[in-house]
Amino acid sequence: MIIAIVIILFYFALPTPLFNKPYSYILLDRNGELLQARIASDGQWRFAGEGELPQKFELALLTFEDKHFYHHPGINPWAIIRAARLNLLQKKIVSGGSTISMQVIRLSRNKPRTIFQKCIELMLALRLECAYSKKEILALYANHAPFGGNVVGLQTAAWRYFGRDANQLSWAEAASLAILPNSPAMVRPDRNRNILLLKRNMLLDAMQKRGIIDIETCLLAKQEPIPQKPLPLPEEAPHLLGSITNGVLIQKNNFTPVIHSTLDAKLQHAVTNIIERHHVILAANGIQNAAAIIMDTERGNVLAYVGNVYHPEQPDIDSYVDMIPARRSPGSTLKPLLFAAMLQDGLILPHALIADIPTQIAGYAPQNFDLQHDGAVAASRALARSLNIPAVRMLQQYRVERFYTLLQKLEIKSLDKGAMHYGLSLILGGGENSMWEICGVYASLARMLNHYPVYNGHYNLTDLHEPIVVENKNKQVIKAIDWQNMPDNFIPGAGAVYNTFEAMQDLMRPGDEYLWTLFNSSKHIAWKTGTSFGFRDGWAIGITPKQVVAVWTGNADGEGRPTLTGISTAAPIMFEIFKLLPDAGWFELPYDDMQQVVTCKQSGYIASAICDDKDTIYTSKHTGNLPVCNYHQWVHTDITKKFRVSSECMPPSKMLHQSWFVLPPAMEWYYKNHNPDYRTLPPWASDCLNAQNNSGSMEMIYPKKLTAIYVPVELDGKSGSCVFEVAHRNKQATIYWHLDDKYLGSTKEFHSYGLNPSAGKHTLTLVDETGERLEQLFEVMVNK
Repeated sequence: MIIAIVIILFYFALPTPLFNKPYSYILLDRNGELLQARIASDGQWRFAGEGELPQKFELALLTFEDKHFYHHPGINPWAIIRAARLNLLQKKIVSGGSTISMQVIRLSRNKPRTIFQKCIELMLALRLECAYSKKEILALYANHAPFGGNVVGLQTAAWRYFGRDANQLSWAEAASLAILPNSPAMVRPDRNRNILLLKRNMLLDAMQKRGIIDIETCLLAKQEPIPQKPLPLPEEAPHLLGSITNGVLIQKNNFTPVIHSTLDAKLQHAVTNIIERHHVILAANGIQNAAAIIMDTERGNVLAYVGNVYHPEQPDIDSYVDMIPARRSPGSTLKPLLFAAMLQDGLILPHALIADIPTQIAGYAPQNFDLQHDGAVAASRALARSLNIPAVRMLQQYRVERFYTLLQKLEIKSLDKGAMHYGLSLILGGGENSMWEICGVYASLARMLNHYPVYNGHYNLTDLHEPIVVENKNKQVIKAIDWQNMPDNFIPGAGAVYNTFEAMQDLMRPGDEYLWTLFNSSKHIAWKTGTSFGFRDGWAIGITPKQVVAVWTGNADGEGRPTLTGISTAAPIMFEIFKLLPDAGWFELPYDDMQQVVTCKQSGYIASAICDDKDTIYTSKHTGNLPVCNYHQWVHTDITKKFRVSSECMPPSKMLHQSWFVLPPAMEWYYKNHNPDYRTLPPWASDCLNAQNNSGSMEMIYPKKLTAIYVPVELDGKSGSCVFEVAHRNKQATIYWHLDDKYLGSTKEFHSYGLNPSAGKHTLTLVDETGERLEQLFEVMVNK
């Protein structure tokens, strides 16, 4: 019975876990290089070790502490007898006779060093040997042994004293660290250095005598200096470590104290330097924060993650905020996704004309960045130039609800207030997204495009995922899925994505053509910039077949600055980062998801029978009917080609019939100012008055029919005024304005008129000198 009780007590004597100390969080790059560390909650630098001890340290440790470690059961009676004899001769404790197993127990219990406690350590050391292997016991010792000050554990000591991983230590360095736990308070690199040097050299001699190292290695090792003092730990990714450990990027239970990231240390350091260098210029203009991320397209791994500048000594610039997962207005960075979606559905073709005229939709009046209008612009050029009005008109056609659903499917989850909350402003940055999400979406689309030929014209849903910064070893594999069987056109197909990236290659802004043209001649990059309302955020994102680079600039507190635009602040950083990366070539044309179509070169739509200038292009394959050009029409002129005629004033046999590219009056009014080769329609012959009066030469720009106009109340309590505008094909035409049948005045060449109508419904009547008449109904709502 007594024996059974003793056995039970012996079995349960060892606590579980043996050590209950907090570890420091450490962030390693993909090659195991230390990037960042955070001190443990108890104020100690304690790195968790992984795997077996480095051989050099193990041999040095066993030579110094426990030569018979592999041959005793946890206690060494001969060592205890020897220690007792020495202590009696010296009349003080000079040796404890402890084995490494006993020292592990002592470290775990942290009790006073008395004879009674020594007896307990002896028993627990025997129990330890029953529960753990020799290698595991060595690892426990190395991970929890003190190395001076608040440095605990071999890995911590290797980085603090030598600036490298424990596996990279030399014989001299391993010997130095093997000595430190014996008396860390008395002997360490910054205290009693001569004693440490002497002990290290004695240990090296002992290792040479045991045949562990040869005499030449021993002599060379003795020439190595002792470190001066603890080195500062690397601070290459403070924001990433913070966002991981706080559960912002990944769930807290999905990582250990030793975090193996996908980052590349050299690339991380280089990008950090670029951000810091540009920050000097940005800060001079009141722009205090910047962030950048690089992703590998193939797997979605994050190669560099600079969440912000890092200046803890300047708390007022909020450099502690990680801007990569932060929700900010994305500006125009979502426009390519709408372009791809509309191509996928066959609603547009890559170069189809989109109206760029003053626009008001239910009180919402978007403006282009330069406050100008092109009248009509190719969809690809509208994307490349980031024009706002065409984008809003495209979203109106595609529908906000559909686009919102698409963004949700593309893993953009930060838009959580419903489609109608954002409305048409969604395409101009009316919502809030993170760089983490946006970068992940574009990398997913590029990955899908790369894999399209690999999967023989199929798609794999595993290609669509958020960025990976901590390797997921348990990836779920889903078989390839045929696009035709994917419900509701889940994502834009390879053809639509290819057309979109092609359009993004041509991105260019006035004043910057020379710089970007020089760069684009050396590397193919699909890129997009964005600027949020109020100049609060500057964005730039670039995509190649191998990498995605995203850059954000701004102020973490949301303060806007007049010079804060994506093209001037973020794009230069992005292109400098791309210089660090190898040339990735360009995407392979996905022939199986594209079709050749004949388009009208002027309108960009499918060529009609009367289009006289045609072009053959590749566009996304679509099973429905693609839009056909309706801008070409037959125009009948007299023999001089100077006047239009009709059958009312000239026999058809005497007419000339020409195919003519004709835009609606409002589009034409702005288009011809930017396109000097545009041919306006010839005037009507004087004897064709009836045809002239019904020709539709006028078009209302603002307000549109049945528009509700909101007129603000001025400070003096009176209603404000609004400007009405109309376009006429004849630049020299005179238009006579009437409001509710009351004559107001006339305009010539520039047809805009300031009115101050009362609240209620009104009729605006416009008549030109030929008698053509245009009526417009509208209602005035007064804002109080």
